[in-house]
Amino acid sequence: MSFDLHTHSTVSDGTEPPAHVVAEAARAGLAGIALTDHDSNAGWEEARTAAQEHGLAFIPGMEISSKTDSASVHMLSYLHDPAEPAMLEINAATRGGRVERAKRICERLAEDFPISWELVLEQVTGEASIGRPHLADALVAAGVVESRTEAFQRYLHKGSRYYVGQDNPHPTEVVQRVRAAGGVPIIAHAMAGARGNTLSMAELEELVDAGMLGVEVYHRDNPPQGQQLLLDLARRRDLIVTGSSDYHGVTGKPNRLGEHTTDPEQVARILAAGTGSAGSGPLPD
Repeated sequence: MSFDLHTHSTVSDGTEPPAHVVAEAARAGLAGIALTDHDSNAGWEEARTAAQEHGLAFIPGMEISSKTDSASVHMLSYLHDPAEPAMLEINAATRGGRVERAKRICERLAEDFPISWELVLEQVTGEASIGRPHLADALVAAGVVESRTEAFQRYLHKGSRYYVGQDNPHPTEVVQRVRAAGGVPIIAHAMAGARGNTLSMAELEELVDAGMLGVEVYHRDNPPQGQQLLLDLARRRDLIVTGSSDYHGVTGKPNRLGEHTTDPEQVARILAAGTGSAGSGPLPD
């Protein structure tokens, strides 16, 4: 009875449609899955229907971009009401910020490589939230690199001269808006130092004071020492502890469904705390 609570589809920067992500989760032997596309809930119903067909539990979610003065912070939100004005406003802001950032990175890349904004848009499915993976796909399409992974390693990482930061709300604001929409805010990969600066323990404590309910501990980008720090925080503050893959598709990232999972007891805590929308299927009590 294991659950993967952090996955992405073509609604944002994954490479597979929501129904395909769910089918892959069933093949991986998971009991349930959360779809957490960046700044969008557009894949929820497709994923929910597919989960029902495969006999899986489904938990609606989203990953929201935020930042402090020194760090980029991704907040996972589960079971929020997507029509709540607090969520609509923050989604509009973060999605707009993602587009402007992508355009600026594209402009820098175009100075040295044969890519254009039109080529980037060709990599985007429907109304998907645009992100760096789509820029990576454009570099692949242009023959500059062979894979998304190579694109990130060579040109799209934070230390690259092509990199541009994103103007996002403070994570405290995100936490408060998620709670106002009946959602369950859980910080994603909070100790992923390889991605850039991380929050201090004091800053994490402040987010808990603001209403954050959990920490994603078991994630491939959280090193063992960081995982222990998060577990210590969870014990002190009685937080929900999750583990997940951050799956982006077989060709999206090396992350594989079910490589880290969340225990049913922790999933039950999420279900008990969320009031804005509902999960479906064989959910834990």
